[in-house]
Amino acid sequence: MAKMAAAALTREGGEDAFRRLFRFYRQRDASDLRGVVDFSVPGGQVVRSQLSISSVSDQDAYRAGLQPVSQWKAYGLKGYPGFIFILNPFLPGCQRHWVKQCLKLYPQKPNVCNLDLHMAPEKTIDLWGQSKEQLKKKGSSKWEPRSLLEKLRWVTLGYHYNWDTKKYSANHHTPFPSDLAFLSEQVAAACGFRGFQAQAGILNYYHFDSSLGIHVDESELDHSRPLLSFSFGQSSIFLLGGLKREEAPTAMFMHSGDIMVMSGFSRLLYHAVPRVLPNPEGTALPSCLDQGLSSDLPVGSVIEHSSDEDWQVCAKYLQSSRINMTIRQVLAEGQKFPEESGTKGKGQAPSEDGHHQENSRTKRHKPNTDS
Repeated sequence: MAKMAAAALTREGGEDAFRRLFRFYRQRDASDLRGVVDFSVPGGQVVRSQLSISSVSDQDAYRAGLQPVSQWKAYGLKGYPGFIFILNPFLPGCQRHWVKQCLKLYPQKPNVCNLDLHMAPEKTIDLWGQSKEQLKKKGSSKWEPRSLLEKLRWVTLGYHYNWDTKKYSANHHTPFPSDLAFLSEQVAAACGFRGFQAQAGILNYYHFDSSLGIHVDESELDHSRPLLSFSFGQSSIFLLGGLKREEAPTAMFMHSGDIMVMSGFSRLLYHAVPRVLPNPEGTALPSCLDQGLSSDLPVGSVIEHSSDEDWQVCAKYLQSSRINMTIRQVLAEGQKFPEESGTKGKGQAPSEDGHHQENSRTKRHKPNTDS
């Protein structure tokens, strides 16, 4: 059904097939979601994916806050070899750790965020501290001023992506978070990629009026390793296309805790997020975020307990937001960056948003809806 819906929307000329479908789902009044794949009710073009169960011990899965791999529900899509969709494999309470890290820890220096482009360094040292009280008191009005955390659009980790040159470089690197590296290594191994090294991360922060433009992740020097994507909070529609924008994409739902892996043929396909949606349960937060952590964590766990106060701030943020972490291996083992000449060490994005757009009545120009 998804392919038929896409075909019906892309018969007319004037725009490429991907952009036409992107615009359709981008519309606020686009209520027809029948063509969107829902992996919780597999069928049609959805097929089961085989995982490498023996590659990740139950103990290492627990240490990463994950269920044993034998319990994961993993799927693929016909026509998209190398694409793996894993329905929320996180243990109860463990998603909260990653949300807190993305809001409280990962935006800290020396990591880089969009706010660094137009704010003095001392103003972006502690976004959490400057925002938590305002967030806790926040009501439902759209006219309330946004906290600094709500103005966060992206954070880069490890090798920092240069939005201007579309490249990574050896001279713009900070240590990659060890907890996130461990999580990524376990997920990659379960999908058949043992030895995956988490070297770069881009965290995207979405609100209900946000989108992510049409693009391909091709800046990494090693395309043989997968791209990992983790989502938390509200839901979204994800579009996965082909090697050319003239190919109509497949639309699918992503819910809190879901993981996507793009590898092989699917590693270099066009993709986008046209729309963020309230979670389908109709509650302020999805139920998978309701439970806290159990009191006893396994030895060596990378998961930490969140205080009630910290989670109160995170929960308030997530009521209208979604966080996505995409993790990449930039270099093959033993590979080095090519020599750079005449480049600046810390190239940044040409604008605040990069390819992450948001509709705003305060902006004079309507943002470009694809990149």
